[in-house]
Amino acid sequence: MIIDFHTHMFPDKIAQATLSSLSEVSHIKPYTDGTYEGLKASTNRAGIDLSVVLPVATSPKQFDSVNRFALEHSKDEILSFGCIHPDNSDYKEKLNWLKEQGFKGIKLHPDYQEAFFNDIRYKRIVSYATELGLIICVHAGRDPKSPDLIHCTPQMALEVIEEVQPDKLVLAHMGGNDQWEEVEELLVGRNVYFDTGVVLNRMPQEQFLRIVRNHGSNRILFGTDSPWADQKEFVELLDQMPLDDKEKEDIYSGTARSLLGTENPA
Repeated sequence: MIIDFHTHMFPDKIAQATLSSLSEVSHIKPYTDGTYEGLKASTNRAGIDLSVVLPVATSPKQFDSVNRFALEHSKDEILSFGCIHPDNSDYKEKLNWLKEQGFKGIKLHPDYQEAFFNDIRYKRIVSYATELGLIICVHAGRDPKSPDLIHCTPQMALEVIEEVQPDKLVLAHMGGNDQWEEVEELLVGRNVYFDTGVVLNRMPQEQFLRIVRNHGSNRILFGTDSPWADQKEFVELLDQMPLDDKEKEDIYSGTARSLLGTENPA
C-alpha cells in the first residue's frame, strides 16, 4: 500500500488561476491541473492507494469555504484534512467542529498565514488540536513565497515541541526545507514526524538515508506535495533508495496508517 501524505487540490473554478499564481511564485511547473479529478488521475497513474490533501486557509474568513470543499471532496482515493488560520480567535470552537466533521488532521502554513510557528496563536492551536487527537501538518523550512524570511525553522519547531509536546506533529519537507543540517542537529530523535514532500529529487541521498535511520522510518511519511512534484516519479525515487523492506513499508504507508489510526484509511 502507498499513501501520499502531502498533496493539494483546489475548486475547479479557481484551480487554473491558483496554479498560475503559485507557479509564478515558486518557479515550478505543476504536474496536475490542481483539481480533484486531476489529483485522482495522478494518484491512480502513480499506483498510489490514497492521497492526503492538505488545504491552507490564507485568511481567517476562508475557514468555512475551504473546509466545506475539503469535506465534499474527501472520497474515493482522496482523504482531505481540514485547515485553520492563526487569526481565527474562536480556534477551539473551530477545531471542535473539524473534529466533529471527521477530519483526521489540520494543515498550517506559516509562510502563507504570515506568522512564525512559535507564535502563541500557533502554540494554542497545536495544543488544543493535540487534545482532540488531531494530526497537525505544518510547512517547515524555506518556502518560495518567503525565501529570506523562514516562518518555521527547526529552532521554532523545537520550541513548540518542547513547550506543547504534541504527539502527532508532522513537519513537511523532511523537517525543514533546505535546512536539513539544522533538522539533524535539533529535531532528529524528537517526538515528531517528517514527510518527504518535494525533497526526494533534491535532498542528498546520503543525508536522507541518515535521517531515516537516525530518526526512525516509523516517523517518516511518503509525501510528494503534488501538484508540485510528479507522484509517479516520487514513488519510483523512493523505490530505488537503498532501504530495507521494513523501512520502505513504514515510509510508503505504515507510518501513515499508524497516524491515521486504521489499517485501511481509504
